[in-house]
Amino acid sequence: MGLKKPNIEEIRHAKNAVFSPSMFGSSLQEIMNMQKERYPDRQLPWVQTRLSEEVLALNGDQTEGIFRVPGDIDEVNALKLQVDQWKIPTGLEDPHVPASLLKLWYRELEEPLIPHEFYEQCITHYENPEAAIAVIHSLPRINKMVLCYLIRFLQVFVQPANVAVTKMDVNNLAMVMAPNCLRCQSDDPRIIFENTRKEMSFIRVLIQHLDTSFMEGVL
Repeated sequence: MGLKKPNIEEIRHAKNAVFSPSMFGSSLQEIMNMQKERYPDRQLPWVQTRLSEEVLALNGDQTEGIFRVPGDIDEVNALKLQVDQWKIPTGLEDPHVPASLLKLWYRELEEPLIPHEFYEQCITHYENPEAAIAVIHSLPRINKMVLCYLIRFLQVFVQPANVAVTKMDVNNLAMVMAPNCLRCQSDDPRIIFENTRKEMSFIRVLIQHLDTSFMEGVL
């Protein structure tokens, strides 16, 4: 199926991208540096908070299969182009679109949200809430803030009134979100399989036990 010719908007974006780096595929520190002039007071990546807010504004917490059902790929790509120009278009209707782009943003971070040097601790403490929470509080500050914002966001979705509609309980949410937070560096299929379960359990423990009240109102 031959490649589509790029449209004008995509060509313009490609030209701009040479001069302005993308918020996707960068490191958290690079992203914070990118937004410093525009948003000097923000403690969190604009792209993270705005897409999260958009998911909720479109009633994503009352949408069946949220974070599991993918958004329309063309709409997700169009939104990505806009976000890289610091815009969230008005008139979005489908919460699956910002939800898919948000997952993509976490997954494409240059370094995983929970950095590699903390990975072994996470999969060791996947059943121990106190130890799991201690790992989170030992993360570099920006990683800790971004992760705690994500967990606080997911804690909205596990409220029973929401799960009744979304069919996405804490296990489902942990399953779809763990790969966006933790990356196994092994090539051994057995280890990957074994660790996948532990990664999910670790994120589930955080959703259930991490006190994120200190993130109230933080942007």
